[in-house]
Amino acid sequence: MLRFALTGFVALVIVSLVTAWVSRSVGTKQAIDDAQRVAWVSAQGIVAPVLTDDVMDLDADALDAVDDAVREFVLRGSLVRVKIWSADGTIVYSDEPRLIGERFDLPEDKQEVFATGESHAEISALDGPENRFEVEAKLLEVYSPISTVEGTPLLFETYFRYSGVTDVGRRLWGQFAPVALGALLALQLAQLPFAWRMAAQLRSGQEERELLLRRALDASDAERRRIASDLHDGVVQDLTGVSLGLAALGRQAPIEPGQVNDASAAIRNSVKSLRSLLVEIYPPNLAEEGLESAIGDLLSGLPARGLATDLVVELGGIVPGEDTAGIVYRVVQEAIRNILSHAAASAVRVEIQRTDDGVEVRIDDNGRGFTVDDVAERSRRGHVGLRALGGLLADAGGTFDVLSDPATGTRVAATVPFTMETTR
Repeated sequence: MLRFALTGFVALVIVSLVTAWVSRSVGTKQAIDDAQRVAWVSAQGIVAPVLTDDVMDLDADALDAVDDAVREFVLRGSLVRVKIWSADGTIVYSDEPRLIGERFDLPEDKQEVFATGESHAEISALDGPENRFEVEAKLLEVYSPISTVEGTPLLFETYFRYSGVTDVGRRLWGQFAPVALGALLALQLAQLPFAWRMAAQLRSGQEERELLLRRALDASDAERRRIASDLHDGVVQDLTGVSLGLAALGRQAPIEPGQVNDASAAIRNSVKSLRSLLVEIYPPNLAEEGLESAIGDLLSGLPARGLATDLVVELGGIVPGEDTAGIVYRVVQEAIRNILSHAAASAVRVEIQRTDDGVEVRIDDNGRGFTVDDVAERSRRGHVGLRALGGLLADAGGTFDVLSDPATGTRVAATVPFTMETTR
């Protein structure tokens, strides 16, 4: 949220700066255009009608007529100085009397106005000798062509305070800023609730990922302990017995065939146990073999261990997606593992049925069952398979329940939602 708010603040500052720059640029152009229009109107509408060729000779009456018109109608607002130039660079009139009659070299921009008859505007440097009486630090110069009543071409130069130019930019900024910045601020405030919600969702997702990681680590640790226990209590002890038996046979003479056969059978049983363990470590590819075939393979070894099995699969022509099938397989695998380890059952029944939005799986056995105290004791000893499985189903959006009675046996029931599926 802090990063989002800071990003919005930076965007607001950038927009403010850009808006100010644009307003200043537009205002400057508009002020210059306005100054050129004012200069043209002043030249053609006010000064030109009273401007005669006598000003070329610096006639006092002619100059007074021009001066009266300039001071009464032209010098107002931000317009602070007027000069009238002849083509040879002589100032024939100025509201600053000390400049009248002085001659200077005409700059190229003034010569261009004489040549083209078009107005020109620029920011004055005020470093020329003709500007030595100016007190303003910065002025806007506008050159406009003008003619005397007799038709003699002259140049009408006006000076405007540059503050008038910047005032236009500030006025435009004042007009556009509330709209631009207000809209951006309103957008920022409108987005804050969505950003807050997004941040909360991200935080929740991160917590869920951390929970899943912890559960995965717990399940992996429990799986490693179970495999180590199975190897130690089963295959390792069997092979150790076979090794000791073969060593004893090696010291006997002659060796009885029955003893060799017994050792061979023990080794075959150990190999079979290792293969079963490998299947548990690396489950079958459910996408290729199908859920019913994989569950059937899981149950196939139980009759040899004294358990009658019954498998019912009714999916209505639906092939569950790999995620759904994988969770169903895990449920059945963990239930069978607990039956073999704790139930002392003689029969197990597995039912897998389609529901409206997923798959329901039930595993029933007729073993001795267990109580709540039994579950707590197994958890203390590190048996967390069912607990981890319940967490996995909860994360997948399913349900998990275990019903057990010491007299009738145990039922493990779970519902697994569909992920992706195709119709056969």
